[in-house]
Amino acid sequence: MRNLIISDVHANLTALEAVLTDAEPFDQVWCVGDVVGYGPDPNECIERIRALPRLKCVLGNHDAAILGQINIDAFNYEARASLEWLQTMLRSENRQWLAGLEEALAFDDITIAHGSPRDPIWEYIMDVNTARQNMDAFRTKICLVGHSHFPLIFKMDSDRKSSTHLYLMTTGEGFTLDRKSIVNPGSVGQPRDRDPRASYLIYDDEDETWVYHRTPYDVEAVQKRILAAGLPIRHAARLAEGW
Repeated sequence: MRNLIISDVHANLTALEAVLTDAEPFDQVWCVGDVVGYGPDPNECIERIRALPRLKCVLGNHDAAILGQINIDAFNYEARASLEWLQTMLRSENRQWLAGLEEALAFDDITIAHGSPRDPIWEYIMDVNTARQNMDAFRTKICLVGHSHFPLIFKMDSDRKSSTHLYLMTTGEGFTLDRKSIVNPGSVGQPRDRDPRASYLIYDDEDETWVYHRTPYDVEAVQKRILAAGLPIRHAARLAEGW
């Protein structure tokens, strides 16, 4: 089956729809958390994702914060402002759906955790040392993470954790993962790797091939909705440059 892997949608419906169109056809969807936060379309994104086929989705830190599981004072000013706005906008049925998400999931040879396998909600994996420390925290071959908004692979090149290395993915090229790996698909709704295009992965579990994709979307339309909602200007500005 073709598995669509998305993360950090962050209430950006325009980017999400662009990814869903670009990724077709796909058989099931794995969502690595943070459906809400920052963006102007929280209810629309939840409802769109809820309807996707064979969905597996985990809780992100912004998702957890709106449920009261994380104190919003732990976030910076702009993120906190977005969460305060979200508290007034999120429909009860969508809040209930978020409340039903697990912090991590493991199935077949895949683990999904928004932050890291040892700290699913909050820890960032952005360097080899942190990745190395997390390799014993999951039993499957692959762990999918999000949170940093950077598309990255951390791969054990042998059976020793000490040989963990960082790899960058090339857009459109397939690759295989023959060693224990931690993989971040990047962000759909707020990329931070200086590429404003929405980021996602496709995994074909028949030939065990992964393909990294980027797709453009109407950034200006999202920026206008962010500003119209009274959300911080920073949330709109960063989308144009992917930071």
